[in-house]
Formats: sequence, C-alpha cells, structure tokens
Amino acid sequence: MQEARWSSVGSGLKKRDRQAALREKIRDNPFLSDEELAHIFGVSIQTIRLDRLALGIPELRERTKSVAERTYGIVKSMGSKEIVGELIDITLGERGISLLETTEDMVFERSRVVRGQYIYAQAESLAIALIDADVVLTGLANIKFKRPVTVGEKLVAKGEVIRKRRNQHVVLVETRVGNENVFRGKFSVFAVDPARIPGGTKE
Repeated sequence: MQEARWSSVGSGLKKRDRQAALREKIRDNPFLSDEELAHIFGVSIQTIRLDRLALGIPELRERTKSVAERTYGIVKSMGSKEIVGELIDITLGERGISLLETTEDMVFERSRVVRGQYIYAQAESLAIALIDADVVLTGLANIKFKRPVTVGEKLVAKGEVIRKRRNQHVVLVETRVGNENVFRGKFSVFAVDPARIPGGTKE
C-alpha cells in the first residue's frame, strides 16, 4: 500500500515550515504528485494544492512538461514522438531520466498488470536516447522484471552509460515505482552509420 512507502514528515509542522519542506521535497523529487505529497506530509490534497499555489510551484504535469520540452531538443538518435515516456533529464553519453505514467490501455484485462513491453520500451528508448549519434540500434539486452506493475503507478527510469568501446555503448537502466525497483536492464547499443543501413540516408 502507498501509505507504507512514504513516512509522514509534516503533519505537525506549522504552515511556513511545511511549505519550506514542501519546496525542498519537490526540488529533490519533481515527480511527486499532490496525492503522494499529501501522504508524506499527513495533510489533505487540497492543502498541498494551496501550498503549491502560494509557493508558485506548478502541478506535476506542468513541471514534467516544462523540463521535458528543454530536454527533447538535445536528443540526436530519436524523434521526440519515438521516446516511450517523458524524457525529464539527459546528458548525452552519460545519464538520463524518463517518466512513464501507466494507463488503462497498457494493462492485461484480467490481472490489471501492466504489460512488460511498455516497461521494456521505456528503458530501451532511454538507453538509445542517451547516445550521441544520429542512428543507434540495440544489439543485446539483458533484462529482469523485479515485480508486477499495476495501472496508475508512475515508472521512473534512470539510465547511465557504464561502458564505451568504439561504436558500442553499454547502458544500465533501472526503473522504479517510488523507492521500489521494478525493472533492471543492461543494453548494448551501437552507433551506426546511416549509409550502411538498407534504405538509410546517405550524406
């Protein structure tokens, strides 16, 4: 249950102290929703919304959209519509973060569990997006699903380039729901000359 994931840190705080703590909490983790913040601080969702307004902090969707708009222009290997999830942060050749909100159309009808293909696709697209090249292809993936993901949970994938040799890059991606690791993948991806791909663009 969600209540077990977050400890209440602000139920006894004065308004000014709570708002200061709220600003710090969102700075540390911009992916927290109003509902999650309400659990953390032991107050109502309405109180969190009022505190955000008083602090001039936009809601979750606007926060992630603003950050994503700044990061998409950096990526060379994929178009913005090809990336699965919202790209929140990226340093080409080093590391990046993406966010995927799970919805009804992603789940198995009977179990209500999110299909693994969506979790994998988020991780793979992040691994490819990290590479500073025009065309990047996946050569090998070693993956492990840690636990089922249910509809409504937010997937935060963090990727890091851990090894590079010539045109081959090894990218480690870990996906979490809250503080819980739900997926881990190690991807070997290759920067490829477009002219060597059948039908590819030749300069």
